Amino acid sequence: MSEHKKTITAISWCPHNPDLFASGSTDNLVIVWNVAEQKVIAKLDNIKGIPACLGWCWDTDDAVAFVSQKGPLLLWTISGPDSGVSVHKEAHGFVSDVSIFRWHTQKKGKVVFGHIDGSISLFQPVSAQSPNKNHYTSSTSEAVPPPNLTQNQAFSLPPGHVVCCFLDGGVGLYDMGAKKWDFLRELGHVETIFDCKFKPDDPNLLATASFDGTIKVWDINTLTALYTSPGNEGVIFALSWAPGDLNCIAGATSRNGAFIWDVQKGKMIQRFNEHGKNGIFYIAWSHRDSKRIATCSGDGFCIIRTTDGKLLHKYKHPAAVFGCDWSQNNKDMIATGCEDKNVRVFYVATSSNQPLKVFTGHTARVFHVKWSPLREGILCSGSDDGSVRIWDYTQDACINILNGHTAPVRGLTWNTEIPYLLISGSWDSTIKVWDTREGVCLDTVYDHGADVYGLTCHPSRPFTMASCSRDSTVRLWSLIPLITPLQINILADRSWEEIIGNTDNAVKEGSPPLLCGKVSRDIKQEVENLMCNPRVKKLRLFSECLSPPGGSDNLWNLVAVINGQHDSLLPQNYSKGMMHLKHLIKFRTSEAQELTTIKVSKFGGGIGAPTKEKKLKEAAELHLRLGQIQRYCELMVELGEWDKALSIAPGVSVKYWRKLMQRRADQLIQEDKDDVIPYCIATGDVRKLVDFFVSRGQLKEALLVAQAACEGNMQPLHISTPKGASSSDDIYKEDFNELLHKVINELAEWYFQDGRAVLAACCHLAVDDIELAMAYLIRGNELELAVSVGTVLGEPAVPATHYALQLLARKCMMISMCFLLCYTNRNLAADLLLMTPDSKAQLVKLCAFYPGCNEEINDLHKKCNLPPVEECIELAEKALADGNVFDTIKYYLLSQEPEKALPIGIDFVKGCMKNSDWTLDTVYPVLDLLSFIRTEKLLLHLCTNTRNELLILCGYVGALLAIRRQYQSIVPALYEYTSQLLKRRVVSVPLKIEHLSEELDAWRACTQSANQSSEESPCTPPSDSQRTVYETLLKRLKEEPLKGITGQDYVTGSNLPSHSDIHISCLTGLKIQGPVYFLEDGKSAISLNDALMWAKVNPFSPLGTGIRLNPF
Repeated sequence: MSEHKKTITAISWCPHNPDLFASGSTDNLVIVWNVAEQKVIAKLDNIKGIPACLGWCWDTDDAVAFVSQKGPLLLWTISGPDSGVSVHKEAHGFVSDVSIFRWHTQKKGKVVFGHIDGSISLFQPVSAQSPNKNHYTSSTSEAVPPPNLTQNQAFSLPPGHVVCCFLDGGVGLYDMGAKKWDFLRELGHVETIFDCKFKPDDPNLLATASFDGTIKVWDINTLTALYTSPGNEGVIFALSWAPGDLNCIAGATSRNGAFIWDVQKGKMIQRFNEHGKNGIFYIAWSHRDSKRIATCSGDGFCIIRTTDGKLLHKYKHPAAVFGCDWSQNNKDMIATGCEDKNVRVFYVATSSNQPLKVFTGHTARVFHVKWSPLREGILCSGSDDGSVRIWDYTQDACINILNGHTAPVRGLTWNTEIPYLLISGSWDSTIKVWDTREGVCLDTVYDHGADVYGLTCHPSRPFTMASCSRDSTVRLWSLIPLITPLQINILADRSWEEIIGNTDNAVKEGSPPLLCGKVSRDIKQEVENLMCNPRVKKLRLFSECLSPPGGSDNLWNLVAVINGQHDSLLPQNYSKGMMHLKHLIKFRTSEAQELTTIKVSKFGGGIGAPTKEKKLKEAAELHLRLGQIQRYCELMVELGEWDKALSIAPGVSVKYWRKLMQRRADQLIQEDKDDVIPYCIATGDVRKLVDFFVSRGQLKEALLVAQAACEGNMQPLHISTPKGASSSDDIYKEDFNELLHKVINELAEWYFQDGRAVLAACCHLAVDDIELAMAYLIRGNELELAVSVGTVLGEPAVPATHYALQLLARKCMMISMCFLLCYTNRNLAADLLLMTPDSKAQLVKLCAFYPGCNEEINDLHKKCNLPPVEECIELAEKALADGNVFDTIKYYLLSQEPEKALPIGIDFVKGCMKNSDWTLDTVYPVLDLLSFIRTEKLLLHLCTNTRNELLILCGYVGALLAIRRQYQSIVPALYEYTSQLLKRRVVSVPLKIEHLSEELDAWRACTQSANQSSEESPCTPPSDSQRTVYETLLKRLKEEPLKGITGQDYVTGSNLPSHSDIHISCLTGLKIQGPVYFLEDGKSAISLNDALMWAKVNPFSPLGTGIRLNPF
């Protein structure tokens, strides 16, 4: 199929015949093909202009439309009596070239055009009487004034919305009826992102440099671009922030030399052209001497100059220089990476232009080099040979080679707290985390879809890393899983020696991770200087340091407010996040007053500065939402918008309204469109206004209005006698409080399902609902943060804190196995459990599961106040003789013969389940205890039968627990898991496959019926028998004892796109979105959300192997 001889510009499948498609090309051809027969059906040549887009007409079977440049739209009828080409009567003479068009799939003749200037044109069949008017839209970044069109170029305006995508990467939803954007967001770079760096004095600001010729500065909490450089720089290969708070960025370009961009002023303030027309591959601003900037280029030079352009050094290399880096321990030392495969070190304090050291060993060009921030004289280099080499300047030697990448290495960054931790990025699309002591790769991530170029961490948030790639994305990562034992040492209040160490000790092989950077030392010093509550301060400071961005600062500010911190001690950025509702109205009122009183300086605000009118309008809108109606009216009058003022003036008083009417007569202005919001405020119809905001997804606006109503700023128009006034006001206040909590719950759930559990918790802390806040942290698997916050909040958070500690202890059981030789790590789980009262049952589970030798196990028993292993057999036999089943199981599990507990416990559970009135609470504690039998014992051949029965019973009870906790996504999988085990294994349990199927059908029918919204098409209601089965099921379940713990789990990143290597869940058969959890075979995968929920209700793997699941 090669009729076209030049570039194909457009292709469209025929909607009526799956074997036909049309194509257009730059050789002025339009061809219709039959795929099945692989031949040309029709050909139209010598058309005027190159077809930019083509599409089959939906209302006819054999017509293709195509357009080039400014039109017209041509209609080609392929066959029949009307065959030939005709011109659309209206779609021609466009102001801007057409880039794309689409026919409406239902309304005959309706067509929309997209233009290269960002505008949209729409045509539809209209009657002769219909008014004609042009409708024109554009992206904010490509905005041009609407053109003046003649009558035959205009078209009518239909109701509806259109989704718009722009060349600048922006996307928007435009309301054509209201002529406004419902949503408009300019996205990020549209080409390769070569470099990324955090701002030295602000870990929330990240700068990126791109092939598209711009640098963007991002707020990583909101994922929005705050600043964009002027552009038109060719390719920007690298960037470097000025040290401290100078707020400038140096950039390296492919054709315009290097520059310094003042971010706040938005303009270039300096340029460097010493490399001529040669591309500059890297730029490094010295952070030890803020006057020096280094650049390296394809001309073979590394040039050092001052910020004002004075040349200091010009280091000649035998080939192109791709990377350079200033030493963080010696301000006069700089290293370079060269195309000649060598790494060089120069000393800029001398006049010599010769290197102090030349390191050889790479077998291909060296790209980036990075000095270690913690180990003096240590640097690394990445090469096109796919390796990373570690060099010791003091020894003049390569001390390690890190092999693993299958393509050239580009990104490199050292961790600023763990001295041996190094991260690398490569053209193989992977990021690898290395332990440079032994050259071991600790983890590999594959999520980028193309070459990885830039990597960076910020010293004050050292375990949050950013990466950038040719896939034009920036991604944020948490390295916390690599240092979990260290984090738990902090929670367990271990000594400083087990948290902070010196570099020499930390880099010894086999040493546990210790913090060695400046930030951790500063935290230690600040905590030690405190006279009271040092533990609270320690937990908060380390939490802010270790937690990823996304609301942890906001969370701790709310915790401080709940604990009584004075308002004057709140940080400046407190009002930008989720505020406690006692502050919401106060802070927003202050903001409105500030906007109202703002004065434009005598020199003006500069280009792009907001006008006084704009600020007054913002203030007026804020006063309105605060219920301050009269102030709103006065501001509207000052702005000349009389109609808006008059529309709600009766909300103040009829007298006031009459006065405004008199003033209005003196200053008539053109009529403006009325708005629903003022009417709702004026009439006090708060519920309608809140519903209006909620329906548009403006949940924060809804929250502001509801809180204003609760504080009495909005009064409904009701008439009440003085005698009944108090009672009536109380009723309305109660109603508003209910409304407020409804909005809070909706906002929290929105954050939570978006994978932002910390902000969801902030919503509940804002209304003092500590229990729900803790529940959301646990459901988001923010266990360490939940324990820290719960410890500080005290009594109200105790139940949830204890539950989080139990889950963390389960996590530590696996950590202890990984660090078996380390005595301190072996006891981490015990330390956590000992922080909770009534922890004996949990300590029993820990000791039962621990797989060490008798001596180690007895040490653990002693720590947990449990009898030695040797005594446990006797205690078990005594309990058995006394008829105490639970103690019998407990002591057998703690003994050298734990397998003896299995038949006793399983027989007890089976006996309970034979009674028709059995409940979950009677069997679950026994099964839960049995599940902690040591894995190697459970997998013994002699335990095959009891193991199978245990797995089946745990699967079924897990399904019931999942129903109780509303884990909807895994309930069917648990029932299926149990059924499959029943089919394949010979067991004797009081369960039948038919019974399981009946229960699952009843659950589905009853829950679907209960959760169905009024807008959905009706589903089949459950039958009477299904209702009976479901009611029996609910009687067995009872209520979940811990408030708020019910509902699906959503971890951070749940809303992110799928892994670049697509994984299908073995539970649901669907593509996994967000984090993936691999099962013990290394191949089967489920989503991390499903893994967490599964492990909370059934500890054993979905593969039925008897291996415990530990995704925490």
